[in-house]
Amino acid sequence: MSNEQSSAVEIQGLNFSYNGFMILQDVDLTINLRDFVSVVGPNGGGKTTLLKIILGLLKPTSGTVQLFGANPSKSKKRVGYMPQHAKFDFQFPATVMDVALMGRLGNSTRFGPYTKHDREICMHKLEQVKLAHSFRKSFASLSGGQRQRVFIARALACEPDLLLLDEPTSNLDQGIESEVYELFQELNRTITIVLVSHDLGFVSRYVKRVVCVKRRVVTHPTTEITGELINAIYGAPMKMVRHDRHDCEGTGSCHNF
Repeated sequence: MSNEQSSAVEIQGLNFSYNGFMILQDVDLTINLRDFVSVVGPNGGGKTTLLKIILGLLKPTSGTVQLFGANPSKSKKRVGYMPQHAKFDFQFPATVMDVALMGRLGNSTRFGPYTKHDREICMHKLEQVKLAHSFRKSFASLSGGQRQRVFIARALACEPDLLLLDEPTSNLDQGIESEVYELFQELNRTITIVLVSHDLGFVSRYVKRVVCVKRRVVTHPTTEITGELINAIYGAPMKMVRHDRHDCEGTGSCHNF
């Protein structure tokens, strides 16, 4: 990567329509290296579509998308992705390690079985999500929250420079959710993270910017998130609690939106 390259994602003049219906319109978006961004917006607003366009899974109707200064098809090996609804046949006898190793597909320079190096990387990623002790367990036997953490490990297994996550903590209890976001914060020291979340009050404690998607795209620093803005994003009055990067008992403050 060139030393002059300062952005992970660069989108200019993007439009995307499906069956004549405009999903995304006039999108200009820059996500800088080592940015930590939350994508928010109403259901059907275009959040998942935006992620798929960044991945190169969907082609824009018009406009340009670049990842690390290149076409997404040329940079895809540098991207880890966790979809919102990962499809998995629970009758298939896969272990936790088997699922994590799927994240190494396409990263090896050789054909044949996974290498010792592949397994060491995946064990490290399972350690990061607190599931290394379960690497021999059947994936189907895990709880929904544990499966979600394995899918996060799978997304990390390719050792990405950009991590895209669609509702990564949707099945986790609050304690585990906090641990996962603390992991993301640690990872953000070296990689760029973009995640979709409906829990804006929670994620604002961790992310640096919020990307609001409601056909058009607008970005805000977390300090600008107000009740009026949330109501405008979701189109209805909402009550949320914001924690300014600290617990209420600490030096931060809590506000009801």
